[in-house]
Amino acid sequence: MAFLLNSRVPLWSVLYVILTSVSESALGNIRYSIAEELQLGAFVGNIAHDLGLDVKQLFERRFRIASENKKQYITVNLKTGILQVEEKIDREQLCEQGLSCVLMLEAVIENPFQIYRIEVDILDTNDNAPIFRSSEANLEISEFTPLGMSFQLQSAFDPDAGTNSVRSYQLSSNEYFRLKSQSEGGEAGVLELVLQRQLDREQEPTHRLTLTAFDGGNPERFGTTEIKVTVVDVNDNAPVCQQNIYQVTTAENTPRDTLIVKVTALDMDEGLNGEVIYSFSDHTPEKVREIFNLEAATGEIRLTGFLDFEETHRYQISIQAKDRGPHPFAVYCKVLIIVTDINDNSPEIITTSTSSTISENASPDTAVAVLRITDRDSENTADVHCRIPRDIPFKLTTSFNNYYTLVTQGDIDREHVPEYNITIICIDTGNPPLSTTKTIRVLVTDINDNAPRFTQPSFAMYVTENNVIDASIGSVSAFDPDFNQDTELSYSLLNSLIHGLPASTFVSINAVSGVMSAHQSFDFEQLTSFEVHVRVRDSGSPPLSSNVTVNVIIVDQNDNAPVIVSPSPIKGSSAEDKIPRSAEPGYLVAKVTATDADSGLNAQLVYQLYQPSDESLFTVAPETGELWTIRHFTSKDPVRTKVVVLVRDNGTPSLSSTMTINVWVQDDTTENASNIGTLGINGPWKWDLKFYLMILFGTTSFLLLVAILFLGIKVCQGRNYVKSGFCRWKTSYFSRTSSRHGIEKASVNLQIPSNYSQAYENATLPQQLHYDPAMNEIMFLKLHGSAASTIDLKTGTCVAAKHENPSIPTNRETTQQVSGAS
Repeated sequence: MAFLLNSRVPLWSVLYVILTSVSESALGNIRYSIAEELQLGAFVGNIAHDLGLDVKQLFERRFRIASENKKQYITVNLKTGILQVEEKIDREQLCEQGLSCVLMLEAVIENPFQIYRIEVDILDTNDNAPIFRSSEANLEISEFTPLGMSFQLQSAFDPDAGTNSVRSYQLSSNEYFRLKSQSEGGEAGVLELVLQRQLDREQEPTHRLTLTAFDGGNPERFGTTEIKVTVVDVNDNAPVCQQNIYQVTTAENTPRDTLIVKVTALDMDEGLNGEVIYSFSDHTPEKVREIFNLEAATGEIRLTGFLDFEETHRYQISIQAKDRGPHPFAVYCKVLIIVTDINDNSPEIITTSTSSTISENASPDTAVAVLRITDRDSENTADVHCRIPRDIPFKLTTSFNNYYTLVTQGDIDREHVPEYNITIICIDTGNPPLSTTKTIRVLVTDINDNAPRFTQPSFAMYVTENNVIDASIGSVSAFDPDFNQDTELSYSLLNSLIHGLPASTFVSINAVSGVMSAHQSFDFEQLTSFEVHVRVRDSGSPPLSSNVTVNVIIVDQNDNAPVIVSPSPIKGSSAEDKIPRSAEPGYLVAKVTATDADSGLNAQLVYQLYQPSDESLFTVAPETGELWTIRHFTSKDPVRTKVVVLVRDNGTPSLSSTMTINVWVQDDTTENASNIGTLGINGPWKWDLKFYLMILFGTTSFLLLVAILFLGIKVCQGRNYVKSGFCRWKTSYFSRTSSRHGIEKASVNLQIPSNYSQAYENATLPQQLHYDPAMNEIMFLKLHGSAASTIDLKTGTCVAAKHENPSIPTNRETTQQVSGAS
């Protein structure tokens, strides 16, 4: 059950834990109260019980107590969950004399993590007695001191707080003095000793008193000090000044250490009571003490500073003459020092009214400034003459009481002279004469006859796409040769359309600074640049303006990865392609084509093999994306090879995409059958597969028979062998959907992996590819030498090729073509 402790707490004879309550606030704070000076291990509180924690889990959950003090006064026993005193607590050392002394702790527990705030109120015990700063106090009191006079005494000090501090004082019994104490809030305040009977030095020269201070603790503690009162004899003769007032005159240029005056006072007493010492009175200004020095023994006043008539022309000083008796008397003498003037100040030009600007069309006799001429010297003020240069369109006219007026005369042309620095020279009639000058700056204002001009004929601002909205993209600047408010410029956007939208939907401009900000995040792929028109206008009357064109150029950012458009994936994210096992090195397997929505370097694409199954089989052209074979296939090569082509751009950072191509290696017979089968499925015929195989075998047999007969006839006739009479064809293969392939020899410049051991020998002429769209993208190879015959699959007959020979490239031309594509 929680309860609050009263401000007054009784002290018990045996110090033990006086914890009586645990107060838990709405925030989960816990408050304990303990007495100071408890023994080590003393009980403070059961923190585990008060927080509702399981004692068995305190160690596992790393329960600990953290203190804001450097010392760990209180710790927790993890076996019992009890807070106990770890180090003796001295309240006076911890909180000095504060009425409240609270030790702030934090209880930390983990799994889950929680922090509890613990306040331990340290209660004061009366463990300190009142003490005086000195064991004896000495007072000197004259025997003529009037009754009722009070003398302040030193107070006692008690480190304890509250009721345990000093509460009362007691003076030992005597008939001359009594004790007077002014209490403040229940505590003893200012302590005074009051004289209640006339002292007589001859009867009792010394009085000894005992002062005792009591605190309010239980039991009560006290401290004492001795008061020694010495009765002082009376000095019954005071010094007398020879003159009540000493008056002297000195010039303001008097040198330092000059004797100004000597003050003399006499005392009829003898000994120390008759010796007189001199000093400035207490209310003498510090400035006087800096200028004059008074000898204490002789009364001589000497000049130690500098006199200035213009600052002070007379000094009235009060001098104190006091004897040196035990109870001295003091008298005061007056010294009057008059300072005379010399001509040590130049005339002063004071501007009482001035106009720093004047219009160029100002009329003559227009007042520019009103001047008042003064001279701090006393006799030269009325005899000052002033003048200005004659080659300027201004003149100086006199008025009254040393006032001058600066007015215009003649024409003022700002384009000729934009400003004037008018020098005024004034000379007094002193000996020697002194002069002073003052320059008045007059600006010639212009009428608003100049329109503001931009610093550039046009502005270009570059902003990277995906910019932050409302971020600055640049600024425009303009200037106006006019002055004052005519040069206050304001910027604005002119009404114009950008792709049918107002320009204000794209950018905005700060009317004061000309800083332009983006109102939207730009996309280079949608908008590469646009123009806005900015107007600048001055604040003249009437206002003038100018326009300028601002080209906002969107800078591309590499925010688009390459997109592979071909080959199209057939199964999932992979594409498939087939090649014959007899394919020559340099065989074009596939061509990967990608696009990038960015521009510049961000859209420059590079193709490379990312994950080939066998690096000695394939290579890819970095620029064209063509996938080539680089050696012959062997029987050990797998039938299916997965090739991963990576396409990356040259942006920073670089973005990339990959394409997986499953390459199937087929024997020539299997491929021919597959091609015919595929033709039957995708061509105009959709008959049974066996039927097509029968047609294929019959046609092949028929062609072979015709070739044998034709060869026999030719041999018999002794004629040359005609290559075009044979309808020979080699294995063809299917290209991928929406792609056109032929089997070609790779260029000798094709990069071959280092692990490929087969030598790249002299390349033969490339095989020319014949393509017939009606044959569903089936490609046949051209024979070596002249054009080969082709098979018309619709009729099954052999058709001779035209002898145009349009594009049979040489080995050198083929090399150049492949190298160019790469």
